[in-house]
Amino acid sequence: MISKLIRITNNLRLKHKLLISYIVVVMIPVLIVGVAVTAYFRDQAMERAIAQTTNNVEKVKTRTATMLRVPTDISDYFMLDNKLEKMVNTRYPSVLELTKAYLEYKDFRNYDRTYREVSGIRFYYDNPTLINNLELVPVNEEIAGMYWYKQAMKSKDIGWFYINDNQEVPVKRLSLVRQISFEGTRKSGVLMVIMNQEELNRMLQQEPFETMITDDLGYVVAAKNPSYVGKTLEDLDYGIDLRTQQKGTFKVTIQGVPSYLVIDTLTPESSMNGLKFISVFATEPIVKDANTVSLMGLFIIILVLLIALIFVYIVSFLTTKRMLRLSRHLNRLALGDFHVVSRIDGNDEIGQLSRQFNYMVDSIRRLMDQVVEKTEQNNALELAQREIKLKMMASQINPHFLFNALESIRMNAHMKGDKEIANVVRLLGKMMRKNLEVGRESIPLKEELEMVRSYLEIQKFRYEERLSYTLSIDPEANIIRVPPLIIQPLVENAVVHGVEDKEEGVHVEVNIERDEDRVRVTVRDNGMGMTPERLREVTSFISGTKEPEQKRIGLRNVHQRLVLSYGEEHGLCIVSEYGIGTEFTFTIPLE
Repeated sequence: MISKLIRITNNLRLKHKLLISYIVVVMIPVLIVGVAVTAYFRDQAMERAIAQTTNNVEKVKTRTATMLRVPTDISDYFMLDNKLEKMVNTRYPSVLELTKAYLEYKDFRNYDRTYREVSGIRFYYDNPTLINNLELVPVNEEIAGMYWYKQAMKSKDIGWFYINDNQEVPVKRLSLVRQISFEGTRKSGVLMVIMNQEELNRMLQQEPFETMITDDLGYVVAAKNPSYVGKTLEDLDYGIDLRTQQKGTFKVTIQGVPSYLVIDTLTPESSMNGLKFISVFATEPIVKDANTVSLMGLFIIILVLLIALIFVYIVSFLTTKRMLRLSRHLNRLALGDFHVVSRIDGNDEIGQLSRQFNYMVDSIRRLMDQVVEKTEQNNALELAQREIKLKMMASQINPHFLFNALESIRMNAHMKGDKEIANVVRLLGKMMRKNLEVGRESIPLKEELEMVRSYLEIQKFRYEERLSYTLSIDPEANIIRVPPLIIQPLVENAVVHGVEDKEEGVHVEVNIERDEDRVRVTVRDNGMGMTPERLREVTSFISGTKEPEQKRIGLRNVHQRLVLSYGEEHGLCIVSEYGIGTEFTFTIPLE
């Protein structure tokens, strides 16, 4: 999959690569971040609105609880009011007596005038001599069948109801309903403390969102919009059954408008039921400012991205155009036009490539001229080599003639009893054959030592007592392979300079030892040695830092072959002291 994607990318033009890279790396991430930030601002605004609404509902709930404390305290007072007990339990013989009693009992009117939270007080009691004066109301079948009356007669607790019954003078307000029992008669009545609707609504006027209070039956008892009072939650049609919903926040759609509902409940002390607080707000006004800011930010981002896209397109177009010009120059060069010149300005990478292209063309042109010149020289050299080859073929008979001649001399000396001369001639022929085989890359150390031994025997025959030698060879080292003529030049150097420079002769010692990972070769003589200055000169000669002397070519050849074959650490090491002798050492790795 990755390789396929790489192939597709490689097949795209540079301009398209830049545009795609910009869109993928810059534009898409920025748009995603912009959308995410917009959503974040919307969520934050919504969370703040929900938190504010929840806090407002909590405040309304607290103020309502304080307001409901007033009718509760009033009802507690009438629970122990003996005057009320006497008033409702008296059988009045005439309307005059009843009217006189009504005028004398002023407690209901006094509380009504004292507390602005209360708009009226009524007491419902089963006494047929009573007349309904909107304060003391006799109970008939219609009243006894009303829901709030039944609930009050079933429990000693306080009930909070929106009174929506069709009485002679309808209440149409939130009211406290409570059963009051009289111990003397063991009869009970129902006290109703009617709340002031204006006070309830005024408490909700300052709320920023639509807020309402409902009772357990779903009647709106107070609202920021007074027209909602008396309606049921079903009439408002909020899309969910608010009567069954408890405290919480709910997302709804009201008449096609996305909205939120914040619901809380309040059950006053000693009450059989409670009130529900509902606050409604649409999401659109809440997120309007956030949406406006987000849209402006998104517009600015898109505008900046488009400007950047145009800039990237222009840059990619100019870059591609310059690279196409350079490509055309390369095509002309590939077709053999070595006089093409690239004139692409600029100090960027393409401008540098253009200048390097011109330099490359100039270098190729000069190299071509050199190749032509070298070809002519090689042709002349090839002709000369052919002539030399013919001459060498003509002279190939000479080494065989020399070997045959030496063998004849050796046989003749052997037949005449001169075994020493015969042996020397045999050794000389053996060395000459070995010299003709030096073209091989490596030979066994044993063969190299045989050549060394032959050379020393021939030189001993020549110098007699002035030359002596010792060969100390580790048998395990005989099987390793070494470059040919790698020890013999060292021995030759020791013999020639030792015999020529020292009158009493020289002793040459060849020592070969095998270590764990290498073989150490030492050629030592007791000749005149070298002074420190001369030793430094020789070391410089063989290492190639100075032009070698004609007499030191063999040593330099040995050192360079060792370095090329095994590395610098295995090169030739020379230790010499004037008047004492010289020692050559090198190592050969076993691997």
